[in-house]
Amino acid sequence: MKKLLFKSTSESFGSTTTTEHSKINVYDLNLFYGEKQALYGVSLGIQEKEVTALIGPSGCGKSTFLRTLNRMNDLIDGVKITGKIVIDEEDIYASQDVIKLRTKVGMVFQKPNLFPMSIYDNVAYGPRMQGIKNKKALNEIVEESLRGAAIWDEVKDRLKTSALGLSGGQQQRVCIARAIAMKPDVILMDEPTSALDPISTLKVEELITQMKKDYTIVIVTHNMQQAARISDKTAFFLNGEVIEYDKTDVIFSTPNDSRTEDYITGRFG
Repeated sequence: MKKLLFKSTSESFGSTTTTEHSKINVYDLNLFYGEKQALYGVSLGIQEKEVTALIGPSGCGKSTFLRTLNRMNDLIDGVKITGKIVIDEEDIYASQDVIKLRTKVGMVFQKPNLFPMSIYDNVAYGPRMQGIKNKKALNEIVEESLRGAAIWDEVKDRLKTSALGLSGGQQQRVCIARAIAMKPDVILMDEPTSALDPISTLKVEELITQMKKDYTIVIVTHNMQQAARISDKTAFFLNGEVIEYDKTDVIFSTPNDSRTEDYITGRFG
C-alpha cells in the first residue's frame, strides 16, 4: 500500500509518510470506467479546515477523484474502485452508509443546480428530508445557512420567491447554503466559479476563504490564479496520477517536478 503525501510538523511537506491527523486519507486509489483506467495509485492526506485545490488539464482525473470522496461515482455504471479512502477513521467504501456520507461530505457543482422552488425551500430541502419539520428550527437553519454563504442580506426579503430568479453568482451561493444546511464536515467543489462572471467569482472565493474556519474544502479548478489565491495546498493531476502535492506557495513558486512547472507556466494544458 502506498503511503500518503502530506504535511507533518516534523517533516518537510513533500516527504512521503503517513498520518492520523488528516481529515481525509486516500490510499493507493485506482478507478476504472469499464476497462479504461482513470485514476492510478492516488495517495493523499487532506488536512482538516484547509482548502485543498486540485489542478491539472482537462481529462486528467481531478473531478473523477473529487467524486470518489462522497461516492458520486457509484452512480455510474461499470465503475470499479480499488484502494481505500478513510474519512475520520472510517473507510467510506467498506462500511459507510452512502446517505450518511453525502450528508457529511457535501458537494457544490460546476453550474448552479437549484430546484425549481423558492430560495427558502431550496435551503430547507435537505433538513426536511432528514425529518426536521419544526418551522422555527427550519427558519433558523435557513437563515444560518444563508448567512454562512454570505447571501442572507441579499435574499432575506425574497425567501419565498423562486431561486431560479437569482443571478448566477447568487444561485451558486444559495447552492453553497444548501450544502451548509446539511451540517457537513467536508465540502467538495467542482469548478464552482467556472460559469460565473469575475465579480461573482470574487465573492465566491471570499466565501470559500471564510468557510475554511468551519469546513474542510476540496476544490477542482482550472484557474491557476484562483488556486493560488484561495488554497492552502495544491495537488497537480496528470493522466490520472498525482504528480505533485504540496503547500500551494511551494507548488507555484518552486515545484519539484518539471511537469508541474510546465503546466503552471502554461506550456501545456
